[in-house]
Amino acid sequence: MNDFLANDAAQIAILLLLFVAVVAVAYGAIVLLGERRELRGRLTAAGPAEEADSGGRAVGLRAYDARGAWISMVTAIEKAGIPLVDTKDATLRSRLVAAGYRQEHAPRVYSLLRLILVVVLPLGIFALMWMTGSRPSLTKLYFIGMVAALAGLYFPSLWIRARAARRQREIINGFPDALDLMLVCVEAGLGLEAAFSRVGMEMTRSHPLLAEQLGAVVLELRAGRSQEDALRRMADRAGADEIQAFATLLIQSHKLGSSVAQTLRIYAAEMRERRRMRAEEKAHRLPVLLSIPLVTCMLPVMIGVLMLPAVIRTLRVVIPAMAG
Repeated sequence: MNDFLANDAAQIAILLLLFVAVVAVAYGAIVLLGERRELRGRLTAAGPAEEADSGGRAVGLRAYDARGAWISMVTAIEKAGIPLVDTKDATLRSRLVAAGYRQEHAPRVYSLLRLILVVVLPLGIFALMWMTGSRPSLTKLYFIGMVAALAGLYFPSLWIRARAARRQREIINGFPDALDLMLVCVEAGLGLEAAFSRVGMEMTRSHPLLAEQLGAVVLELRAGRSQEDALRRMADRAGADEIQAFATLLIQSHKLGSSVAQTLRIYAAEMRERRRMRAEEKAHRLPVLLSIPLVTCMLPVMIGVLMLPAVIRTLRVVIPAMAG
């Protein structure tokens, strides 16, 4: 390592890397401050109304978001001839929506991140190995690069899957409480849209993800979308079987003319029973999970403590007697 630092070329390379890093950080900070200043000035000047550019088109927060750094990068890459649209765009979009990324450019940004990680991770590992002075063989370099590229390719997918599962778990855990509040609102005489709005406002702090889903349904209903379509879109966004079953029940109740309050009461009881069964299942899994540290950590120590006096007695008494 000292020989490496004593090399003039290595010192120049390190200084260049530090210079590039400092310039990149400074440029990013300047761009971020400029964008925040521009957004603040635009909001102050426009107020609640949207501005209009020179072509007469509306320029609001949505258009400002579309001109973000990621969109600019994605657009430049696609103009260079590298398509970032996946052939399974519908499936990918549903996964991203379930994970909370509902923007229009989310699939393209996801593909760009995967492409960057596939290239950057192997190069970063090779640079780290060169900095530390290790000289692995060509086969080892090929294996390390392949593993790093695969990790960069599949890490975003695993992240999206874990985030979607966590969001679904949070939504499902708060859904029985939402059904109880919705039942109270419906029995008090409120309509379905008003009940969704009231429950969403009441659950903003306790279950913000579920409140967001209910608020999206209310906005779609107020925008003129049909109740069936709004409920099905809510089920697709949540990606949970319980939400899909709830949407199907409400749609069938509306079509058949049955009591919505009775439907909510039955399904709320069923959801509470499911939540209790999930809690019991987790409780029953604890002994199996505790057996792993018990066998690997505690059992060898207990065996050693119990067998140590016998081993000492054997070494002091039995072996000398057999040798004598």
